[in-house]
Amino acid sequence: MGAHMKTTIDITDALFDKARRAAVREKTTLRAVVERALRLALKFDRPGRSFRLRKASFRGKGLQTGVAEGDWERIRDLAYKGRGA
Repeated sequence: MGAHMKTTIDITDALFDKARRAAVREKTTLRAVVERALRLALKFDRPGRSFRLRKASFRGKGLQTGVAEGDWERIRDLAYKGRGA
């Protein structure tokens, strides 16, 4: 391995205990468990991939009669009509 750097990290007690128990169970060090976890996390980190929302359109007849585009109060009232408050 290459050079090492000492650092301090703040993690929850529960996570620390879980990592420490994993180290004992695997007969390794806490450092090895943390390094492995970081490597796995960074392996799946894929910067640059942009999110694309899938097309979820459907064919309809547009807005109902009496509902103006952007009239969210009316749309809400219609959506909850008959559900009781």
